[in-house]
Amino acid sequence: MARILYVHTGGVSTPERSATPIYLATTAAAMDVEVGIYFTVNGPTLLRKGVAETLIVPKYEGKGAPLRRFIDQALEMGVKFYVCQPSLDLHGLTREDLIDGVQMIGGAAFNDMALDADQVICF
Repeated sequence: MARILYVHTGGVSTPERSATPIYLATTAAAMDVEVGIYFTVNGPTLLRKGVAETLIVPKYEGKGAPLRRFIDQALEMGVKFYVCQPSLDLHGLTREDLIDGVQMIGGAAFNDMALDADQVICF
């Protein structure tokens, strides 16, 4: 099975960048690809409880849509969500602040996943 690892660095301050990696990961999962998204730098701010419901992704189907719609679709398709521990610290977040379905990992685990992936795509 092919493997893709997306690296998501955008956060709540850039809603126009928030959905694309999640949408592409969902599409890859629908194509029977093993997919993970690693949220780092500002990415973890998108995973804070309550944020995805209120963050509107601009211009989706001619109107805005909540980011939570994209997240739910991805999780339903089996996309794995990983969050960078130091990036949580950067934003004063803890694992308990995040939505369900997110796994916290460190640098060594990320590097192992990147080495095992067929493609690593960064946003």
